[in-house]
Amino acid sequence: MTDLKAQLLETSAEVGFSATRICSPSDVPQVMERLRAFVAAGYHGQMGWMADRMHWRGAPDVLWPEARSVIMLAENYGPDHDPRQILNQKDRGAISVYAQNRDYHDVAKKRLKRLGRWLIEAAAKQGHEAQIKVFVDTAPVPEKALGMAAGLGWQGKHTNLVSRELGSWFFIGSIFTTLDLPKDAAEVDHCGSCKACLTACPTDAFPAPYQLDARRCISYLTIEHKGPIAPELRSKLGNHIYGCDDCLAACPWNKFAQTAQEAKYHARDELRAPALSDLAALDDPSFRALFSGSPIKRIGRDRFVRNVLYAIGNSNDTSLKPAAQALLTDTDETVRDAAQWAVAQMT
Repeated sequence: MTDLKAQLLETSAEVGFSATRICSPSDVPQVMERLRAFVAAGYHGQMGWMADRMHWRGAPDVLWPEARSVIMLAENYGPDHDPRQILNQKDRGAISVYAQNRDYHDVAKKRLKRLGRWLIEAAAKQGHEAQIKVFVDTAPVPEKALGMAAGLGWQGKHTNLVSRELGSWFFIGSIFTTLDLPKDAAEVDHCGSCKACLTACPTDAFPAPYQLDARRCISYLTIEHKGPIAPELRSKLGNHIYGCDDCLAACPWNKFAQTAQEAKYHARDELRAPALSDLAALDDPSFRALFSGSPIKRIGRDRFVRNVLYAIGNSNDTSLKPAAQALLTDTDETVRDAAQWAVAQMT
């Protein structure tokens, strides 16, 4: 299997992955206890699927008992700019770097399937029968814990994976396989006394280092949370309209990050700094057209426009008031509520 692993690493790089490491499905025994504590504290908010599928998410060796190895892969999506620069442009919307172009689920999964097919064929040539399952953030798999166990990086104080080679800007994919491949050493924590990610959070979403209360996280609030956002949190959203990169961008390890080579991860010009007035005017067809092929499309027009209205309310820009007023009679109740709030902030 040593030769097969060497070939795997070489082919993985050729396919386009930035790093490849291997662990066992049983290498993350701590996940279940941490997940139970996370859910018990209510930190998962409206993400009921985290509790419903805990028996799999907390134990990857239960998800597919036949698997003997987990190939963990990093896909770089590093931006060519500091994503925090837009936070000072109050009439513009801040979209998380990963969502400024194509949906990474589609792009990364194609690579995973390509690599998986190669692995099956390469193993067969050496007389080994291989079965695989590929995952990229769409199944109950603890990607970050497995990534640390495999040596891709470590879970920083913001709970996201950090790499000494890639910084914070990379997606994680996994290939579970019945092949018993040689394993890599786990990565260790390199955060030290740094608290840059914690202090960068506008909503104080970290009760303690290495703990996240998703109910206060801007990424959760703008993407996963349905209905009106709590009034006390709206003013803290600033001009974030989809996701948030503040804690990632603050990490000093990003000095080693590189700009994404995959063109599908490069920001579309119209999504780098979109005008809030234009976004507020989107109806359902125009929303779908603008975000075709984008992960933003999944949250729907109403939730997205809700976020835009909160940003308008936080802008202190009275020229945007008519855009909010135009939505006071919107067909969606949550949009109407957000429009009322935004108008009230400018009176």
